[in-house]
Amino acid sequence: MKIVYMGTPDFAVNPLRALAEAGYEVAGVVTQPDKPKGRGKTMLPTPVKEEAIRHGFDVYQPVKVREPEFQETLKALNPDIIVVAAFGQIIPKSILELPKYGCINIHASLLPKYRGAAPIQQAVIDGEKESGVTIMRMGTGLDTGDMISKIVVPLAADETGGSLFDKLAEAGAKLLIETLPRIFDGTAVYEKQPEESPTPYAGMITKQMGLMNFQKSAVELERLVRGLNPWPSAFTFWNGKTLKVWESFVAGSEDLENLEVQSAEPGTVVKTDKKGIYVACSEGILVLSQVQLEGKKRMDADAFLRGCHIETGSRFTDKKE
Repeated sequence: MKIVYMGTPDFAVNPLRALAEAGYEVAGVVTQPDKPKGRGKTMLPTPVKEEAIRHGFDVYQPVKVREPEFQETLKALNPDIIVVAAFGQIIPKSILELPKYGCINIHASLLPKYRGAAPIQQAVIDGEKESGVTIMRMGTGLDTGDMISKIVVPLAADETGGSLFDKLAEAGAKLLIETLPRIFDGTAVYEKQPEESPTPYAGMITKQMGLMNFQKSAVELERLVRGLNPWPSAFTFWNGKTLKVWESFVAGSEDLENLEVQSAEPGTVVKTDKKGIYVACSEGILVLSQVQLEGKKRMDADAFLRGCHIETGSRFTDKKE
């Protein structure tokens, strides 16, 4: 069977590698154009392009897959199936209907939950106990096609967006190799999704989503910190500078002995020690245990506090002042 693979970021690398190792014929790999990066504006290939080159696969990088010229190229490749994983462009109906077995998508959630571009981070932010990967037959709707197979991945108590990303990339590759034979021999079962998702749409992650609002509970903010690690990271402002928060935990009763924290305004520092910076929230106390002040290195709060004095009673703010 002849496969065309479409993907772009790190998440899409493992499935492509799995196809190569399983001996499938990959007729072509489609990925986003190279992008300039850094001060020198060096053009960098996508992670999927780098993986494709390692295996000697032909690489195609159309600005838009809707372009007639690219669609003619795709027709000439004559794929039996197109496998899509975090490609980054909407696939038009003309391409969806091109292969004999259609187009399938490796989606990083247990559909119908978390349709959209950022299901991995959102699952951590929302405090889900499990996530997973769904392989679905693509249709014209956004992540609404028929489900073919799923794999469940439990979330650890300290799960971050980055660690879950790695787990799901590995799980997606495994699930793809298990699912393709069933599609090709006709034994795959296609399950329709309900029209409504039980969770909100998981839209694109933006840097502004990391702004910590201490009017929320400590539990919610601790999940936000983990969900947005490593990108774009949670942050707040202190003394007019951005303070990124890489790690945090909710203070237990043993951490708050002899402290009067009930009346503390959200965002107020109620204590500092070797464990971190204790900040009042609408409910509970969040301890910032690994931080990075603007222009400085990332460090544990203990080391940070040795070089930067933060007084009890001072406030973190939601804007630069």
